[in-house]
Amino acid sequence: MKTERLIKILVAAMKQSLKSWLPVLHEPVTFGELISRKFPGQKFIAYCGTGSEDLLQNIYHPGEPALILIGPEGDFSPDEVAQAVKENFIPVSLGSSRLRTETAGVVACVTVQIVN
Repeated sequence: MKTERLIKILVAAMKQSLKSWLPVLHEPVTFGELISRKFPGQKFIAYCGTGSEDLLQNIYHPGEPALILIGPEGDFSPDEVAQAVKENFIPVSLGSSRLRTETAGVVACVTVQIVN
């Protein structure tokens, strides 16, 4: 998608939700670049995993910034999960249902909002 179109979508979403701030749209980066960046908060990777991952709502600390990676269609590869864990990302589950990528992002954001 072109950046101009994405900005128009962000503006429309901001108006529709009656929020007074426009989300920042960053340029795309590689997975390796993203996970190696400094982040002043909790870092999570949500994926289908083994089923033994803690639920996000049980380990997220209220009030702290959170960076939650949501996998692409087909999920993260085991190597990507291992790379993220090496960069201090915590594996989490968003629940027992298998979610589409679009839905998983919304579930993660709502989970953080509810915990806060």
